[in-house]
Amino acid sequence: MENAQKGFIPVMLTPFLSDGTIDYPGLTQLTEIYLQAGASGLFANCLSSEMFELNSEERLQVIKHVVKVANGAVPVVATGTFGGTIPQQADFVKKVSDTGVEAVIAITGLLAREGDSDAIFNDRVFDLLKQTNEIPLGFYECPVPYKRVLKPQQLAEFVATGRVIYHKDTSLDLLQIKQKLALTEGHAFGLYDAYMAHAVESLKAGASGLSCIQGNYFPELIVWLCNHYSDETLVEEVAMVQQFLIDHMEVMHTVYPAVSKYFLQKRGLNISTYTRRAVGALTSAVVGDVDKLFADYTALRSELNIEVNI
Repeated sequence: MENAQKGFIPVMLTPFLSDGTIDYPGLTQLTEIYLQAGASGLFANCLSSEMFELNSEERLQVIKHVVKVANGAVPVVATGTFGGTIPQQADFVKKVSDTGVEAVIAITGLLAREGDSDAIFNDRVFDLLKQTNEIPLGFYECPVPYKRVLKPQQLAEFVATGRVIYHKDTSLDLLQIKQKLALTEGHAFGLYDAYMAHAVESLKAGASGLSCIQGNYFPELIVWLCNHYSDETLVEEVAMVQQFLIDHMEVMHTVYPAVSKYFLQKRGLNISTYTRRAVGALTSAVVGDVDKLFADYTALRSELNIEVNI
């Protein structure tokens, strides 16, 4: 996932039909929207995909579908660890790798218990590396079942093996991100930040790009930020986008991912707001907040002259 230019890797949604089954035509359209927006990669089967609400076969089918639709246009990564013993996790990593993804992502909170030491965690990571042949891996500091943030030195040791090429960082700590980047410099490796409050500073510090839920509302805006974060002729506009993301962060996290599916409906995507996850209701107040977000974004997009396909 190493790239000289900054890139946006969306944490993909899984559209469902109103009866709760996976909406594959909707997933096709959604994948195409990410690609048309300029995404440099795709993260399938992640928390935004409701991966914990999918069974093993559904996880594999969703990944295969995304890989097929992407058709080599961009690399695809996907989660491959869902608890159990390391041999059990290694077995599913291999199945995910067989779908054609560029790297299989390990959830840090599923490789060791919350109270386990870093030493225990490290041993399990190296065991997983050993049992998965030469499959490229990545890490995701997923908040579920608990958030285990990698220390910079830990990440450096894993990247030094040559097997770890991707990291989705959710530390919310710019200093730690800078330390991670410094210790992994020179390797074929990319760190993608999930926290949009310091997106611009993270990109300037050397992050390979962004991987955030905001891309499930307006992927082209995140791509625009990745393309222009250091453009000296657009300093005011970049600051405006950064502030927009900060100002609207709360509404985008409320009853997510149902709210993002509603937002995409307003943009013209033919999907339902159905979610298998118990996130709460799309109340009239929430809908009103999202309608305002849509209006504010439409105005910002017009001001920045960003073209969209939906």
